Amino acid sequence: MSEVIPTAQVQYCPSLVRYERWRTREVRVGSVGIGGENPIRVQSMTTTDTMDTDATVAQSIRMIEAGCELVRITAPSKKEAENLLEIKKRIRAAGFDAPLVADIHFTPNAAEIAARIVEKVRVNPGNYADKKKFDVREYTDAQYEDELHRIRERFLPLVRICKEHGTAMRIGTNHGSLSDRILNRYGDTPLGMVESAFEFLRVCRDENYHEIVLSMKASNTQVMVQAYRLLVHRMMELGWDYPLHLGVTEAGDGEDGRIKSAVGIGALLEDGLGDTVRVSLTEEPELEIPVAQALVRRYSDRSGHHPIPMSERWPVHPFDHERRTAQEVLNMGARHVPVVIADLSAKEKITPATLFAWGYRYSVPLDKWTITDQACDYAYIGKNSIDFEIPGTLGLVQEHATWLQNKDKERHYPFLQAKEFLAGVERHPKFNLVYATLPQLTPELIDALKADRSAVLLIDTYNAHGMAEQRRLFVELMKAECEVPVIIGRAYGSITNDDIVLHSSTDIGPLFLDGLGDGIFIADEDGGREDLVCRTAFGILQATRTRTSKTEYISCPSCGRTLFDLQETTTRIRARTSHLKGLKIGIMGCIVNGPGEMADADYGYVGTGPGVITLYKEKNVVKRNVPSAQAVDELVALIKEHGDWVEVP
Repeated sequence: MSEVIPTAQVQYCPSLVRYERWRTREVRVGSVGIGGENPIRVQSMTTTDTMDTDATVAQSIRMIEAGCELVRITAPSKKEAENLLEIKKRIRAAGFDAPLVADIHFTPNAAEIAARIVEKVRVNPGNYADKKKFDVREYTDAQYEDELHRIRERFLPLVRICKEHGTAMRIGTNHGSLSDRILNRYGDTPLGMVESAFEFLRVCRDENYHEIVLSMKASNTQVMVQAYRLLVHRMMELGWDYPLHLGVTEAGDGEDGRIKSAVGIGALLEDGLGDTVRVSLTEEPELEIPVAQALVRRYSDRSGHHPIPMSERWPVHPFDHERRTAQEVLNMGARHVPVVIADLSAKEKITPATLFAWGYRYSVPLDKWTITDQACDYAYIGKNSIDFEIPGTLGLVQEHATWLQNKDKERHYPFLQAKEFLAGVERHPKFNLVYATLPQLTPELIDALKADRSAVLLIDTYNAHGMAEQRRLFVELMKAECEVPVIIGRAYGSITNDDIVLHSSTDIGPLFLDGLGDGIFIADEDGGREDLVCRTAFGILQATRTRTSKTEYISCPSCGRTLFDLQETTTRIRARTSHLKGLKIGIMGCIVNGPGEMADADYGYVGTGPGVITLYKEKNVVKRNVPSAQAVDELVALIKEHGDWVEVP
């Protein structure tokens, strides 16, 4: 049972039940305003070599034409920073006024040059005039203050240049590049990420410089969301109101990258946080823009949603992950991973082939089932009945009247409306799925759920602000100490393939990040996309780190610092390793965040020079200067050496 604490003590957004954007101060970045009453801005970053002026200008224009409102360009050294002037001239000459942002790591001199040219600079406090060598030591208070003084002296010139030239700044903390000082004092934690930004922010405030945007990026969505929430919580306590740039770093590519980004970014947008968004995909940057636009589009008219009751006390932990306690019903609740329930209720007839999209392959010659790692645990078949032998790991859920005709069949269970459950109709002795929305969750229903240890609750919502309403339902259960397992359900109709992925990730993912939910049920009312819905359901669980069903790739989106073709390399590594369920592999184009992200990955593949790769086991270097042509083979050999390799079945 989670501690139920006053809502004010966990405040990190204007309201936990009413959609309202957190009103931040406006920061001007050239012609674009961030925060204040401005819309949520979308941005991306070039992947070209900054010294290749023609390519960088051409890619920047493609990004702007796709809808990119701010263009970020890496400036790893003085020469790239100086070349930003020519790049800017050519973009302006072509008739585009989108602000340019210089991305700075390690090199204060480059930042000071860029700040006189572009409209905004991004600095990473973990490696701007700082170090990360995984040096384990204890800092006395005096030593810590000496470090802060050193950083202040190195950072102060940039602050003064930005103030003089009207240049905005993003102080962008990255989970993968926290300094040794922060790691030793605060640990590899959301609190450490916030304090890392605050050390630099305090220098800006002392200089009365406030053209600041803040970010808290991580590839781990739990850490990322907790860090942003804690950042806002601390700012609210201090009366600060700096705008937020949202992003999940190293999200990857394809559906996985989109789901992971939508889960993390969406969790914050749902609570009214965020003033600008970047979706970091290992793809061409102009392809990031439609995804970002689709994520923010849903919140343009969200404020008129049906009211959700307030709660004076709040049992959900927003700053750390604590799974809600749920009793065990079959393989649900307790310490079981969340289950996936397929919706087959609209099928005219269900055959073995119907289950193919949901992870079950039936061989007629062998008369046996093959079960994949992404096989659903249950299927809701409505009024249908099945006349063939089902796989041994699959359970079927039927409408109550149909179930009564099949109740003697193994692994067949009833679906009950709340009123049926309360009416005391016949039930299965082990598992009964009860459907309810928040308005239906009466004290009488809660008492009935508490009294029946075979009950599992399937929750739904018709509220435009559905995530908040479903979260509020969990709060009611937790306050009543009702430990019924809960399946989070959402239905979608008249929706594109891309939107069903993004919408379900933003609607359902935040609940799992908060430790809520024992299963997932996505209903596609349009039909015909069972394979997509199945991949999305498992993808949401993987992105929230609540159930692992495949290899996870922590892959950066590429930029001008990248030392190899990230897209091609990621494809080659996937082709060799995608069968290694549960393994996390980091694929980093350079050393900016690579070593830090390796601490969260099992193995790392990091560019450290032109055509040269360094391989990591977690955060430890194993092989340096591996030619890129041999590096994938060497990575596979490294995985085998440590006993994590399995042959393709």
